[in-house]
Amino acid sequence: MSTAYNNYLLRDVHQQYADRKIEIEKAFASKEKMIAYRDDCIQRYKKIMGGLPEKGNLNARFTGSSAYEGFRIEKIIFESLPHRYVTANLYIPDGEGPFPAALQLCGHGLGGKIPASNSALLFAQNGIAVLVVDPIGQGERIQFIDDESNTLTRGATTEHTLLNAGANLLGTSLAALEFWDNHRAIDYLVSREDIDKNNIGAYGSSGGGTQTSYLIGLDERIKVASVCSYFTQREKVLEVYGPSDGCQHIPYEGKEHLEIADFVLMMGPKPVLILSGKYDFVDYWGATQAFKELKKGYTALGSPEKVSMFSVENGHGMPKPKREALVTWFKKWMLNDDTPVVETELFHIPEEDLQCTGTGQVNSAIADNISVPDYFLDEAKTTEEQRIEFLKNDLKTITGKVNEILCIGNELEEIFPEQTGEIKMRTYDIQKYQIIRPEQMPLPCVLVLPGNITPESQITIFLNEGGKDEILSDARTMESYANQGEILIVADLRGYGETSDPLSLNDTKYWNREYRNAMISKHIGKPIVGQRVIDVKTILDFVDTESILKGRIVKIKANGTYGPVAVHATFLDERISKTEITGSIKSYTEFLKNPMQRNVYSNVLYGVLQYYDLKDLIEISGKNRIRFLD
Repeated sequence: MSTAYNNYLLRDVHQQYADRKIEIEKAFASKEKMIAYRDDCIQRYKKIMGGLPEKGNLNARFTGSSAYEGFRIEKIIFESLPHRYVTANLYIPDGEGPFPAALQLCGHGLGGKIPASNSALLFAQNGIAVLVVDPIGQGERIQFIDDESNTLTRGATTEHTLLNAGANLLGTSLAALEFWDNHRAIDYLVSREDIDKNNIGAYGSSGGGTQTSYLIGLDERIKVASVCSYFTQREKVLEVYGPSDGCQHIPYEGKEHLEIADFVLMMGPKPVLILSGKYDFVDYWGATQAFKELKKGYTALGSPEKVSMFSVENGHGMPKPKREALVTWFKKWMLNDDTPVVETELFHIPEEDLQCTGTGQVNSAIADNISVPDYFLDEAKTTEEQRIEFLKNDLKTITGKVNEILCIGNELEEIFPEQTGEIKMRTYDIQKYQIIRPEQMPLPCVLVLPGNITPESQITIFLNEGGKDEILSDARTMESYANQGEILIVADLRGYGETSDPLSLNDTKYWNREYRNAMISKHIGKPIVGQRVIDVKTILDFVDTESILKGRIVKIKANGTYGPVAVHATFLDERISKTEITGSIKSYTEFLKNPMQRNVYSNVLYGVLQYYDLKDLIEISGKNRIRFLD
């Protein structure tokens, strides 16, 4: 195990953000250039976000209200899409209104909007209404529950990450789903007579800060915003801490040169406040450097006073000093009142005054609610017609799209095999190689040459997810191939065996042994499947350059997470005569049918189910050319 593969991927991260740094520095030169930069960021954001659904009727329902001194709390349920129910609490001041209103987006607590929001209470006491929304996977919207409505995962971050894999296969993300729910929450706010539809804001802390950042640049109705305990530099996070939860990443952000600061800049020059803790696990140095960019951007736009950063001698979340600064900021821009807000009283709100459904979960309480996993399955059925139509194209067109989804270019550098060792066994020889292809990870592989090679001897490329050493140490397997006179190539494609990422650097809550490298690969626009297909091509080129190997029939034997790599490689390269796979998925829709499984991200391709499934490639490759042995 080593960190070499991660370091290799981070080179692209750093280069992409170095290029972005040049771009934004040029934009600081004038208001016109800054506007052009901001607008281009918005277009690049829309490009990677995927399409958004059509709006339907919200079918909002009121399920109860509780009165307190100076305000009340209403329990609201609305449909962001038909049969997708969103639960929310509206904290609204006493009086007739119309009141300015803010959307509060929750952090990653399983309770979501429960317990009561202290910041929403403080807003309501100061004349500003707040709608607190349960995100997918939190509060009353947990997706993986048992018959008694108890969660089946350790927490919201795990559920978000598992759900995001399915979303990515369909060409969207959990961040985009959250965006839509939050966008529709604003639709609900502006539909009310007691809300000032021209005076809407948004804020959130932690995971809510993520949602806020993804929302404010695309919803023009938002007039003022604040991001708490999330704002920093993505580049810094990926390098030092690794990728965050699935809902905090949209594939190809790095490829499109989008930093966290860019998502906030998209709403410029409208007022925005950054709230940070000096001892937060969200990197504070990164926050200060990213804020410098915000300040320069707002200065170029002619409104430096509309962006501010407030830091506290504290850690993660929104303690009292942050809440006071937050409400003071919103009052300044919403009510033209910059009097400092002082929090003097915290109310105890019983849970029953906040819960909108009878069971505490929409999946069990509302008969026609469609869970997010079921929604993904419905979407897969919808895109099936699109896939059928796409697959009517000629082979060249289909192959081009497959390469595009894998992010494989047309030209690869020449390979340079280097023999690093040799061992002579009783019935076969072992030759160790490192195959170099410029700009690709070095590929460690072992060539096993039996003593009874004939002109008819074939080659088997063995891709074992447990690593090549697991095969090489299996005497029975080695003797079996040698006795048959079959040549064996055992390789560790990048991320396996010799280059596997240390498990200690991949949080177990993400259910993936190589989560950080899988997510970074999607971030930079080079999915791991595509990178590993290049590695297979490298082995095939090695076969073509070695006189003892050239011209022989080549087969692949793969297992586990290597399966989709082997399918793609066989479809794309005719040098592979036959592929046999065990212990692997046969269709990407299997991920959608069973989202609670491990190591999914290793094989996720963004938007693949809009064009093809694995079974389609298997069929096009020819009868029995790719077979599953189990």
